[in-house]
Order: sequence, then C-alpha cells, then structure tokens
Amino acid sequence: MMKFIRTYLLPGLLFQSVVIAGGYATGRELVEFFLHLGPLAGLLAMAVTTVVWSVVIAVTFELSRVFKSYDYRSFFQVLLGRAWVLFELCYLTLLFLILAIITKASGEMVAAQFDVPSYVGTTVLMFSITLLTFYGSNLIEKVLASWSFVLYVVYFIFLYWGLGQWGDIIFSKLTDPALNDIATSDWFSSGVKYAGYNLAVIPSILFCIRHLSSRKEAIGAGLLAGLLAIIPGICFYLLLVAFYPSIENESVPVTSVLAALDSPWFSLVFNVVIFGTFIETGTALLHAVNERVAAAYQHLNKPLPKSLRPTLALSFLLLASYLGNEFGLINLIAQGYGVLTYGFIALFVVPVLSIGVYKLMTQQDRPI
Repeated sequence: MMKFIRTYLLPGLLFQSVVIAGGYATGRELVEFFLHLGPLAGLLAMAVTTVVWSVVIAVTFELSRVFKSYDYRSFFQVLLGRAWVLFELCYLTLLFLILAIITKASGEMVAAQFDVPSYVGTTVLMFSITLLTFYGSNLIEKVLASWSFVLYVVYFIFLYWGLGQWGDIIFSKLTDPALNDIATSDWFSSGVKYAGYNLAVIPSILFCIRHLSSRKEAIGAGLLAGLLAIIPGICFYLLLVAFYPSIENESVPVTSVLAALDSPWFSLVFNVVIFGTFIETGTALLHAVNERVAAAYQHLNKPLPKSLRPTLALSFLLLASYLGNEFGLINLIAQGYGVLTYGFIALFVVPVLSIGVYKLMTQQDRPI
C-alpha cells in the first residue's frame, strides 16, 4: 500500500499542493477562469483542464524519469535545448506572481480570522516556508502529502455542508438556461488557458520522480495527478455557484462563502488548512529554485551551501510580498496570469506534446 501511495499518489498530491494555493484556494481563480463563463460552462472548462493536466503531466513525468532530469533546468535542456532559459524567465515571473498572491492572501485571511495586523500572517508564512526549504526534499514530500490528505477531508466536509445549505440554489443555477449559454461560451479555451499556466509548476515537483522506476508508473502517476488536483477545486466551485453572479466581484471569494456558512469553528479549521496550502505552494516553488541552483553547483563539482537554501527562499518571499501589497490580488490574477499563460503553452505544453512525445517514442522504456 505504501508503495502505491509513494508511486502513484505522491506526485499528484504534490502537484495538487502547488496548484491549489497558487490558484483556487481563495476562489479567485475559479471565478476568473471558470465561473464567469456561467455555472455549467465553468464545469466543462474544468473538465478540459483536467484532461490537459493529466496528459501533459504524464508525458513530463516520463521524460523526467527517462532522462533523469529532476530539476527544471536539466529538464528543459532536454526539451528545449539552449532555449531552456526562456522557460526559466517565465517560471521566475510566475514564481513571483504566485508568491505575491499567497503572501497577500495569507495576511488578509489571518487578519480577518484573528483580528490581528496582516503582517502577522505573512510573517508566519515566510518563516514556515524558509524552514521547510532549509530541510529539503524528504521533509517537504512528507509535509505536502500529509497536508493534502487533510485538505481533501476538509473540502469534502465543506461541500457536504454547503450542499445541505444551498443545494437547491446550486442545482437551479446549473440548470437555468438563462445562466448557461454554452454555445456562445469559450469554455474550451478557458480550460486550456487555466491548464496552461498551472502546468508551469510541474517542474517544481520533479524531485519526487526519483521514486518512479518504469513507464507504467510514470504515465499512471501523471494521469492520476490531473484528477487529484481538480477534485478539491470542483468541490469549492459548486459552492461558489450558489453565490453567482455577485461573487465575481469578491477579491477573496472563500471569505464570503465561509461567512454565509456562519460557522466560526469551521471557518477557523478551513482557514488553517488553506494557510497550510499556502505554505505548501511556496515551499515547492522555492525548493525547485534551490534544486536548480544545486544542480548548477553540482556542474561545478561544488555542494550547494545549506544556508543558501533558506536565504534564497526568504529573499524571494520578501520581494513577492512587496509586489502583492503594491498591486492587489484581483489585478495580479487578472493581468499577470493572462500574459504568462501563452508563454507557458508555447514553451512547455506544445513542446512536451510534440518534442517530448517524439523523444519518448524513439526511446526504449528502460526501468531504473
């Protein structure tokens, strides 16, 4: 059982950990990319996202395994050759964008929950991420996977409770023709766009591919990853439907939904879990940068100084926090992600599904 979890579930759980806090934990991305299309069209877009995620992740995992490329620098050298640096520029931009979102959101959530200054939540987040990056891959894997299981339980409770409160409203909005003009909706392209920039975080979890030893394991883990990552999002999305269309104007939609649920204890539990996902996302993204720097040191036959890991992490976090305060959540998501999406589709999704597939077709499955 432990082998199955480590082989087939761990990579997907890590991907879900990175995606959720950088995106749909606050509910803002679900509104921005899906719900604005209409309740039913949004669900169709999420289905498209799931398929794209699963296929691209499966190919990426197998490429990483076959070529033993466990950091994003070495992976994109295999995939893009000298053009790998273009991906790094986009990745670092996305890194700052996501870190800005989670530092800003964590401060706002802690301030709203405990009536303290927003910098308290941001400081706790930064300290936690810096500490985890210091200890490295083994601890990060355990923490991210364990917290993901907790998150699934809380989201299922959230959905069950919410359906009990607003189930009839949700059903009526999903079936109301006036709200669901699927024929004129761009649900397919929205699903592809959302998948496109989120897939850019896959290289941040390539360190866990070392556990995979065959093509069957890599493809299986990749296909499951897309499904594992979208399930909590669907749970949350269904509850957001109850508040459509007014929820579109909320900076942090989850706050409004929890307020409507009117349960202080569950609000506390949910916010703690979401805060944990912020830590997961920031840790995975910054650990990927550390692994990339460690690989560069290795090429020079030098070990990466252990003190450099938390130093790099904290430096990125401080700058990202400044950006979050300057631009705000809605502007960051609406403007920043739109620009990056096309870059990641061009530099990652298309090459993986063309060059990557070709390389795998000409490469024998060599178990390791």
